[in-house]
Amino acid sequence: MGSGRWSTDVYDEHNRANAASGKSAFDYNDNLHRVGREQWHVHENLDPKGVRARESRSSSEHPNSTSIVVMFDVTGSMGEVPVTLQKKLPDLLGLLLRKGYAQDPQIMFGAIGDATCDAIPLQVGQFESDNRMDENLENIFIEGGGGGQRTESYELAMYFVARHTEIDCWEKRGHKGYFFLIGDEMAYPFVKKSEVKSHINDGLERDIPVAEIVRELRQRYHVYYILPKSASYGGDANILSFWRALLGQNVLELEDSSAVSETIAMIVGMTEGVIDLDSGAADLEELGKTGKTVSVVKNTLAHVPTGMVKAKALSGTLGSLK
Repeated sequence: MGSGRWSTDVYDEHNRANAASGKSAFDYNDNLHRVGREQWHVHENLDPKGVRARESRSSSEHPNSTSIVVMFDVTGSMGEVPVTLQKKLPDLLGLLLRKGYAQDPQIMFGAIGDATCDAIPLQVGQFESDNRMDENLENIFIEGGGGGQRTESYELAMYFVARHTEIDCWEKRGHKGYFFLIGDEMAYPFVKKSEVKSHINDGLERDIPVAEIVRELRQRYHVYYILPKSASYGGDANILSFWRALLGQNVLELEDSSAVSETIAMIVGMTEGVIDLDSGAADLEELGKTGKTVSVVKNTLAHVPTGMVKAKALSGTLGSLK
């Protein structure tokens, strides 16, 4: 997957059509919530069961693909995140493309619940370069469940990305992709073979410790955990300690979840060595972002290192957002 180019015109027209017909951007979610739980099912384009791999491929159109995975918790108070992302896709793509933070970005959205109790604990889209990424995001079911134990099935999502994605940025160029996990709870201590069988259809010989699957994931991806302070467990010391033991300085507290798109884009730009914190903040101001948004992003990223990979020439791969 990953052909085509994202267009603000297509995005805006789609939103206008939804408004004219009385639909929200999350019509699939709205329709499922109108029926009983026994009828809830993952959208066919987001179903991870039986998927060999989600692919992010380079091509003549996108010769230097950069794979970006954005997975978010849709339980409890976290349900606001996909709504925010949908509204602010132009901001995310604007920074990645117009400002050249990433070459040929291909984005895969996904959602996480709790495999111990939720009807739909894992949803995984495709890597896309064009407006099909909007469709994947809009087809996510925001279940709003969760088990209430300060744990969700983040480890199941990390397992899928570690073992069921194929990314040319790494396989052909040795250039890591990006994995952003947005949540407010801890992962379970093990990837359970029973849950992997039920929701992905892999047959594992044993449960996998979460630290082991994180190490495997980090071989091919820069992995970040973002905890919005407005979420139910925002600022929770135990949750932050849990993730910092796994990811170190790549655990970030986001003061305002409305700045999630700008935060993701700037992490990519800083890691790629295209910007530093100050030049990225200047880009936000140039794009008309409020002082509050700029301040939130700067505070969130104050300790993120710049230039973890060597920046490469962009050589005409940015394209247009029109």
